[in-house]
Amino acid sequence: MKSKQMPRLALNVVAIAIASAYPLVSMAEDAVSNEKAVPTTVNKAESAPAELSEVTVNAKVEPKADGYQATKTRVGKVLQDPQDIPQAITTVTNQLMHDQQVGSLREALRNVSGLTFNAAEGGRAGDNFNLRGFYTFGDIYLDGIRDTAQYNRETFNLEQVDVLRGSAAMLFGRGQAGGVINQVSKMAELNDKNTVTGSLGNYDYHQFTGDFNKQLTETAAIRVNVMDRHEETYRTNPSDGDHPETDRKGIALSFGAGIGTNNELFLNHIYTQTRDVPDFGIRFDTDHRPLSNSTNGRSDKTFWGNSDNFDDSDTRVTTGIFTHKFSEDTQLRTQLRQADYKRGYWAKTPGTVLPTEDNKIGGNVTRKMHYETLNLQSDFSTKLELGGMKHEILAGLEYLKEENYRNSLQPINPLTGQAYTQTGAALNTAIAVNGVTYNRHLASLTAIPAKFDADNYAVYLQDTVEFVKDWKLLFGIRRDELRADYSSATSPKLSYGENSYRTGLSWQPTPATHYYAAWSDSFSPTADLYQLTVAPQPPERSKTLELGTKWLFLDGDLAFRTALYTSTKDWERNTDLESTSAILTKKRRTNGLELEATGKVTEDWEIFAGISFMDAEILEVAENVNATTGNITVADARFKGQRPRNTPAATFNFWTTYNLTSAWKIGGGVEAKGTRTAYQPSAANGGTAFAGTGFHPNYAPGYARVDAMFAYEQPKWALRLNVKNLLDKEYYDAVYDNGGLVTPGNRRQAIITTEYKF
Repeated sequence: MKSKQMPRLALNVVAIAIASAYPLVSMAEDAVSNEKAVPTTVNKAESAPAELSEVTVNAKVEPKADGYQATKTRVGKVLQDPQDIPQAITTVTNQLMHDQQVGSLREALRNVSGLTFNAAEGGRAGDNFNLRGFYTFGDIYLDGIRDTAQYNRETFNLEQVDVLRGSAAMLFGRGQAGGVINQVSKMAELNDKNTVTGSLGNYDYHQFTGDFNKQLTETAAIRVNVMDRHEETYRTNPSDGDHPETDRKGIALSFGAGIGTNNELFLNHIYTQTRDVPDFGIRFDTDHRPLSNSTNGRSDKTFWGNSDNFDDSDTRVTTGIFTHKFSEDTQLRTQLRQADYKRGYWAKTPGTVLPTEDNKIGGNVTRKMHYETLNLQSDFSTKLELGGMKHEILAGLEYLKEENYRNSLQPINPLTGQAYTQTGAALNTAIAVNGVTYNRHLASLTAIPAKFDADNYAVYLQDTVEFVKDWKLLFGIRRDELRADYSSATSPKLSYGENSYRTGLSWQPTPATHYYAAWSDSFSPTADLYQLTVAPQPPERSKTLELGTKWLFLDGDLAFRTALYTSTKDWERNTDLESTSAILTKKRRTNGLELEATGKVTEDWEIFAGISFMDAEILEVAENVNATTGNITVADARFKGQRPRNTPAATFNFWTTYNLTSAWKIGGGVEAKGTRTAYQPSAANGGTAFAGTGFHPNYAPGYARVDAMFAYEQPKWALRLNVKNLLDKEYYDAVYDNGGLVTPGNRRQAIITTEYKF
């Protein structure tokens, strides 16, 4: 591997960019100082007794922050109003995350209908979601750049989270059918504002955040965001009293020069650290339900892990963004990013008997990973008239370099420093040396690690043509080329090229109404990052057809949208990097209907609500290649016609706040999901899903979680109480969809937050 070359290259580029920033600041200052303000002159009337002097007014208008309704997004590669995009978009705004006391990306996405959570197993851990029933592990982005590493993301530095639904490979490259989750970072602004918050709650919850922005010159500013958060859950290991823990810290810096001018530069860096005690949930009982009311004392409260388990990660992402405006309608925006993701975890899987003090080492899932990327992305956009028609053109190119290392961990003997080679029952016993018990002594396995080195190239072009008044036709095409080398003996190389398309027809008779029909596709030779099999298999292909409407009511304060869609995926892949049963289904489909409302009903009443209905079905069962014989193996034919895993028939979310007075505010909401199944659809004999008669897979029952908020807010300070899971319900929010595990959500939790602005 060439892992040291990318950081050096990225540091050199960042150093050059920083050096370039100072001339830009100076140029911007000169431009501002030489620019003459437009005078406002009041001329005297002939009969006036005195002549009025010339008055020059210089005013800076502060931009109005979004509430629950987003008014801008860059998820379509250029800055747009979501109302104008012919595709379903859900945006979780900073104000919504603020009012709900959201700390993680996962918590923020509870507000997105049609989205479910996957539990950590099967070779993939960290943020792991399903959208419209399809995986999104290759579709998480940060400011429009791929952010697919396996780690847990925080929201302290996010302005908003945009969810673009449906196939989106033309805009973003390889991906899945469900859509794209794009995190939008907080950027330096031309003002002085600072906010600090401190929070305390039960389950040892405590959090500190700080958001500090300083204007340096007329066109330059710096912004720093910091976070420190810790919390536990109600689940306890009965043998030692240990709990799952979340322990995370972060710092993010943004420096901007030439802000608001024709040459704008931002340099951003974010570092996040996690030191969690992971929770792999509980197993299902013989009735295919979670073990919540079983014998031997097992229940949803039982935690099989302990404080010797860990999930440690260190994430560093450095980005330079330069935008040159040729005119108000024409600009070139270029981003360069170097990212480094390190992670190691040792998690205890749940058992069928109660955990004991001696059962701390065996039965674990372990991983050590190091993933590095270097990404260059450049977008050119312009508006023009050609052939008597208005055109909005987007063209771009992208290069992505990836280097990845992955291995497992095992115990070491603290006396010798060598691998602890005992197996079986011996691994379930802590190591005692001179009267001291050792549990958390780990080393990489001596096995050959899984590695790859990949180069990705892409070019794309899109045009939106207003061919008659109020009618627009969009068409886009993208070409991706991928070249990769692997440590795998069976699949040492990947060479792949693919086209992706996007088209849509829009009718916008008024600024407040938009009717559209859109079609898009996506492809992926990937599962974890790339899919390798013992014999070449076709890539995943996804196609989405969507009919939608978008309306604005109450002078634009309330947005309402609907979307009716059908998404089909061919050759659905497993989550593991290399597997002899990599294909999960040969063809599956989700037909769905979504409705969403966001914004203000009155000046004091604001809502954020969505409901999603999903009719999902396996159309053709999996076909895989036997690693030994090379023969084709076919999954149980009875899987055809069944509902796919972790795809509930309906999900619903609702959140609302109301200003009782100028200072007092109340709020609350509900997040609900229907029953979600969990099974292995590539099994040749159906596994336990067809035990007895009919189809009886493991399942997580549907639930509805109620939250509440009460706040007292002043211009400089605020006090807020959030109660999550107000009714103290037992519920299961994350499903390991291969069928083994389900993770309970936390019980009632009260959090009080103080906020000070200066």
